[in-house]
Amino acid sequence: MTQSETRQIRAAYCAETITVYQAYGPQIALPAVAAGRFTAAFKRDRMTWIKPSFLWMMYRSGWATKEGQEHVLAVEMRRDGFEWALARACLSHYDHGVHGSRAEWQRQLRASPVRVQWDPERDLHLRPMPQRRSLQLGLSGVAVRRYADEWIVGLTDVTGLAHRAHGLVRAGDLDAARALLPAEREY
Repeated sequence: MTQSETRQIRAAYCAETITVYQAYGPQIALPAVAAGRFTAAFKRDRMTWIKPSFLWMMYRSGWATKEGQEHVLAVEMRRDGFEWALARACLSHYDHGVHGSRAEWQRQLRASPVRVQWDPERDLHLRPMPQRRSLQLGLSGVAVRRYADEWIVGLTDVTGLAHRAHGLVRAGDLDAARALLPAEREY
């Protein structure tokens, strides 16, 4: 990481919970929202990526328009679960400044149920902001099971919010679009 880059978790959170985002097709999203938790359509045996940044999720899902990502869910999860995942995370790529050797990183990667990626944060036009890096956490194995079965407090479909904000961005009303965004602050 260069001095001009900042890796920072920015999220909407309170004392007990943090909001992360995921995008799914209707076959996963709609039953999950109705049940208040992920149902059988959600595969616990696959890695699932959670993103605390709303705008990064908008970039990833194309403002909730990409196939299989037409529904953006705001997942309110317990902070102790989020912090458990952070404490057990391994970078998804080798970094000589962090890892003693490539072999050491590969051992950590095999042992860790959580992957960390730092990607450029996005602005309202979904352009990269290279000076700010946004967190993604990939959960697998025990981490994805605990996420789905223990840590989730609530699920909200925020697809309408995504579409409204995108409409305002397309119309050039960036102030109104910005006012709709979740209030994220440094975690």
